[in-house]
Amino acid sequence: MKRFSGLAVSSGIAIAKLSVLKNIFLLPPEKKISEELIPLEIKRFENALKNAEKDILETQRKVASVLGKKYAEIFAVHSMFIRDKFLREQTIKHIRTEQIEAIHAFHKTIEKLQTMFGKTEQDFSKDRRRDLLDVAEKIFSYLREDEKEKIFSYPVILVAHDLSPSQTVSIDKKYVCGFATEIGSETSHTAIMAKALEIPAVVGLGEILEKIQDGQDAILDGTEGHLIIDPSPQVLKEYQQKKEEFIRQKKYFYLTRNLVPETPDGVKIDLLANISLPEEATTALKYGAEGVGLFRTEYLFLNRNDLPSEEEQYESYKKVASIMEDKPVVIRTLDIGGDKFLSTFQSPMDLNPFLGWRAIRFCLSRKDIFKTQLKAIFRAGACSNFKIMIPMVSTVEEIKKTHEIIEEVMEELKKEKKPFKKLPVGIMIEIPSAALQAETFAKMADFFSLGTNDLIQYTIAVDRVNDKVSYLYQPCNPAVLKLIYMTVKAAMSAGIDVSVCGETASMPETAILFIGLGIKQLSMAPSAIPQIKQLIRKIPYAKAKEMAEKAFSFSTHEEIFEFLKKNIARTGK
Repeated sequence: MKRFSGLAVSSGIAIAKLSVLKNIFLLPPEKKISEELIPLEIKRFENALKNAEKDILETQRKVASVLGKKYAEIFAVHSMFIRDKFLREQTIKHIRTEQIEAIHAFHKTIEKLQTMFGKTEQDFSKDRRRDLLDVAEKIFSYLREDEKEKIFSYPVILVAHDLSPSQTVSIDKKYVCGFATEIGSETSHTAIMAKALEIPAVVGLGEILEKIQDGQDAILDGTEGHLIIDPSPQVLKEYQQKKEEFIRQKKYFYLTRNLVPETPDGVKIDLLANISLPEEATTALKYGAEGVGLFRTEYLFLNRNDLPSEEEQYESYKKVASIMEDKPVVIRTLDIGGDKFLSTFQSPMDLNPFLGWRAIRFCLSRKDIFKTQLKAIFRAGACSNFKIMIPMVSTVEEIKKTHEIIEEVMEELKKEKKPFKKLPVGIMIEIPSAALQAETFAKMADFFSLGTNDLIQYTIAVDRVNDKVSYLYQPCNPAVLKLIYMTVKAAMSAGIDVSVCGETASMPETAILFIGLGIKQLSMAPSAIPQIKQLIRKIPYAKAKEMAEKAFSFSTHEEIFEFLKKNIARTGK
């Protein structure tokens, strides 16, 4: 029996045979071809391009009908790559001048394109590189004679170096009951699609492909982040029971989704949903969300060849308003940069993108884009319970400039005679400088929302998607908790609401800690809401407050986390 551990990105248990997908660049040895075979190889390559584009267009249609147009737009960029003049001409040139097979000629072209984009993760957009490799993978599948696309006739756990968007959305849930990859993070395409499809998934397992084989018995634990190969009868029985319990629990959570999230001693906690696309608002309601605490609007801007117009954005925000009715919806303005880049124009490449030209910094320098978005939000919020949230605020000047632009936008809407209403404007506290200035910021904002994902990253100086330093990503680090406490205290003194919208809101230990600190609003992935609701209904607010106070007496993340975990287990029985 072998056990591999990675990042759990989509919960659940899968028990099935392994199906191992090879890396696309595992090619047969290169060999020369005779001159008379050159036209045949060129024809093979051109046919591969046609077939790959046909597949992509078909996938795009399927995704649009199942998941919505926004998800389908990922594949528009793929079609552009296939029609790229350089890709075609360079490959044909390699076939003619070097007298090599199309598969190797195409491989050389892809290597050249990657060099043009840049060789390291710092030098180009990860999304654009993934798009290129996704297209290459599809073309390679038609050029390879010895490796046909896998079609499953029995349940499998799919294992690969990485899974592209087209592979992930093409998964047949009838047969693929889980998937695992060597690389990836919580924000990778694989993770996002796994959650959307509600399939167990583990990423970041490291170099495992050479240690496993097709057809081996396996268990995938998407809740704890394990891949177990050739499990013993005892382990297999244990996980069969865990799987049955997970299914029972999921059904129970769904049936109890309409219960009020109130502590036994009568303190009401608002549980809201984090969404990225308008269509996800329906999912949020399905899991009992009382509103949207974070609408990540940047996904309306990604994987497309133009900027969304004011009308297009207005319709998207209006759709969310229609679904949520009078429930609150917090719309975060464009948080581009970091690991998310616009495809519509070339921006200077940051050596440290998470610390560079992103979020409100980007918006203040591109007022045209910012004002278009604000107009759409104000208009859609005319008859809705909308709030606007500004990300990555670090200085007073940024808040002042944002309010100036908002005033300009409202004046322009008046002149254009477009209906709107003034909306509450809050800020995300996700940078240490913002937490340290929370008292000042509270006088300039209508509400605070703690973006704990970045707050942890910036406070401890740790890249949260880097495996080598992942041990330093500590939600209960005393320094982080002190900044959170300062923020909550400042918000309460100013009489404004404060919520948490990071991943820590969905972790039982930190969720109870936040409640104990006085935070009454938590926003998380929709599927996490029922579990946190059940927890809230079991633990008295007085006990949560007591735990929060005690937590500050410890000096390490491990001590605090274990203390909270044990007390929750004891109190929440």
